[in-house]
Amino acid sequence: MTFDLLFEPLIQTDAGWQNLPGLLSAMTRNEVKSFPALRPHQRPAWHMFLVQLSVMALDLAGHCDLPQDEDTWRDALRTLTSKFPDDQPWHLVAAAHDDPAFLQPADPGGLKWSEVSTPDALDMLITSRNHDVKREIARNAAPQDWIFALVSLQTMEGFGGAGNYGIARMNGGSSSRVLMGLAPARADGLHIDPSAWWKRDVSCLLAERMGIGGTTLIWQEPWPEGQLLDLGALDPLFIEVCRRVRLSYIGGRIMAERSTSKAARIAGKEAKGNTDDPWAPVHLSEGKSFTLGDQDWTHDLFFRLLFKSPPEWAAPPLAIRHADEATTPMLLLAEAFARGNSKTEGFKSRVVPVPLAQVRDLFGERPQAIAPGVLADIAGVSNTLVGALELTASEGDREKRRETKSTAKGRNRLSNITAAAREALQRQADLMFFPELWARLSVTTDAGFTPLRHAFLERLSCIARDEFARALPAIPCVSLMRPRAEARGRQELEKGLAKAMAGTREEDTHVEA
Repeated sequence: MTFDLLFEPLIQTDAGWQNLPGLLSAMTRNEVKSFPALRPHQRPAWHMFLVQLSVMALDLAGHCDLPQDEDTWRDALRTLTSKFPDDQPWHLVAAAHDDPAFLQPADPGGLKWSEVSTPDALDMLITSRNHDVKREIARNAAPQDWIFALVSLQTMEGFGGAGNYGIARMNGGSSSRVLMGLAPARADGLHIDPSAWWKRDVSCLLAERMGIGGTTLIWQEPWPEGQLLDLGALDPLFIEVCRRVRLSYIGGRIMAERSTSKAARIAGKEAKGNTDDPWAPVHLSEGKSFTLGDQDWTHDLFFRLLFKSPPEWAAPPLAIRHADEATTPMLLLAEAFARGNSKTEGFKSRVVPVPLAQVRDLFGERPQAIAPGVLADIAGVSNTLVGALELTASEGDREKRRETKSTAKGRNRLSNITAAAREALQRQADLMFFPELWARLSVTTDAGFTPLRHAFLERLSCIARDEFARALPAIPCVSLMRPRAEARGRQELEKGLAKAMAGTREEDTHVEA
């Protein structure tokens, strides 16, 4: 059995089982709302794969619109693999070892292969404690589990040790491929509609195409040992494969084998991940794609990527509103693996609802002018909380606090004492940042702006007081000095919060619409 993706219904959706052309036609008709077998960390890889595949197939076949019938989609997909009249690149299991198969380059011979028994063992997910998603549990896997694992591995994986190279679409082997974009929201305004999201991204990219710009599906190309593909010879939306993998059908079940390579598949190191990936933020001065590293998708990170002025990063093309989206509620989506050295710190995802009224201005001048003020208010309250706790830890003696902070050891000691309270406030502020930003963007006069800011600071102040009270019992202090320390710490807190609130009664700088 070869499990032909062009004809066999191998992919489960809430609209029934589909082959690949049938899936794309069903999504064109807005019939697919979920993929029940798709694991959360596989979502960005699957979405990007379907978009890239669809755009290149329609472009090469000469279609300007998305066809609704399965046969037209099948013919379009076949244009990408016209060198193979028997559709070998669309078979999940190759009929011969020297044939390519779906996301599996042909075996060049002379390689040493090792068995992979389950698709989750093949998948890219690597964790330090094996706790995010357990490995090698899918013993009764269906073909679609292998499909999703192959897409995740071949289009998202990083460096995994000698002979296991990562993809070209990331800045280094310990980086990550980022998906950042806008997606149409469902009726509830909170969840992604996968069909509408796919249609939106395909339509946006297809409208900008000027024809195929090079090799499209890397897995159909021969892969002799040590031979690298030139990045400049690839279409901007190329779908790559970074690992040698071969699937077989033995004893009524699919099995996999993998091998190593002497070099990466694509010579893209100098590009630093800047491969025209339409979901990747690119640094304006350094020309590198964004690396999540060990960060999370906090409001501070969103600010640096999207709202900082002057900007440091170019927003991804698919994160920018298009002309026909002025009346469509959208979701701002950011997903990636927090990757370290041959491990990940987990899959990180954040979906931010963008109110209809703010879709138009999301990347304009007004957010760049107003967002810093929201950050400054959060930072002001956070610094006040930290200062109050530091004074308490210094027995209420300001001179002792200055002396402690004058040394690295002293600063570290105070930082350790205040860290939990500071992080707790930041977590709650993180949930408040975007609603506050949207609220401030919605007003056009100081009369409306100042009350919003005052209410925001009131909420932050309440959080700061709660965290201060929660932190007090754990602060080391000589018992004789504790009453004074806590009293002066609380006084310091209230003084700082009052100062922040006093600013809301003064004239605020505000950007007119």
